[in-house]
Amino acid sequence: MKGWIVKGWMVLISFGVPMGTYSWGFFAHRFINFHAIFLLPDGMLPFYKKHIHYLSEHAVDADKRRYILPEEAHRHYIDLDHYTEQNKIHLPKQWQDAVELFSEDTLNMHGTVPWWISIMKTKLTKAFVERNREEILKASADIGHYIGDAHVPLHASSNHNGQLTNQHGIHGFWESRLPELYAASQYDMFIDKARYLPQPLLFIWDRVYESAAAVDTVLAFEKKLSEAQEGKNIFSYEKRNGRFEKVYTASYASMYHQALEGMVERRMREATYAIASFWYTAWVDAGQPNLSLISDSK
Repeated sequence: MKGWIVKGWMVLISFGVPMGTYSWGFFAHRFINFHAIFLLPDGMLPFYKKHIHYLSEHAVDADKRRYILPEEAHRHYIDLDHYTEQNKIHLPKQWQDAVELFSEDTLNMHGTVPWWISIMKTKLTKAFVERNREEILKASADIGHYIGDAHVPLHASSNHNGQLTNQHGIHGFWESRLPELYAASQYDMFIDKARYLPQPLLFIWDRVYESAAAVDTVLAFEKKLSEAQEGKNIFSYEKRNGRFEKVYTASYASMYHQALEGMVERRMREATYAIASFWYTAWVDAGQPNLSLISDSK
């Protein structure tokens, strides 16, 4: 199995993976969805493995929609600090309770990622019930994206790109640059098999809380490192997609990566496990349909 995963991932890379600056980054989203497939039980694995390229390639569709659909943006984050006073979060976990307390407009303004993941889980369950191959694949790829976003610390903070602390660019640094440099070569993606989630919404809320708790570390460690460098050897230029782009240097990225002590790897592993578990939970809730009978038909 290990050899298949390594070879499969190299094949995926050979198709060309744009080094995006969205969410986890195109590379990381594809990487996470790819590895989530191997955590599935035997009743799901052949179907998902057969469509591994689709599920990996389309892991970034939700980000692409952000430039087309105005309502898409708030589905990727939640500003928990907006609802926090004296280190206590005053935000109900259930959507209707939150709407009654803050209004739907306010919730949309500050992000809806945990609730949207719950909606996507319902869509995926329905697709399984209807044995709709196209919708199963689309919903699986999409929910993987949103779950991945929920595991990114800066997606749980209004200081999403360090704009409030003079750390512009830290968003892409943490969730794109570091995975691009280290995930494929260093991260251990052999994780426990997916498990059934009796309360998916509460599960993803816990993961969002974990992301929010890591925000201060993400910001403070980079700030300390930047000050120690006195602005030197932090940025360079690399040629990407035919043009030169400003990026954090490999040496600076290495120092930051080491300072975080495995945080990015942990969050990627946890996101991978969560995605597989949501896929599995939707399948179980749909009655565990025989996917071999729908793999080549809608």
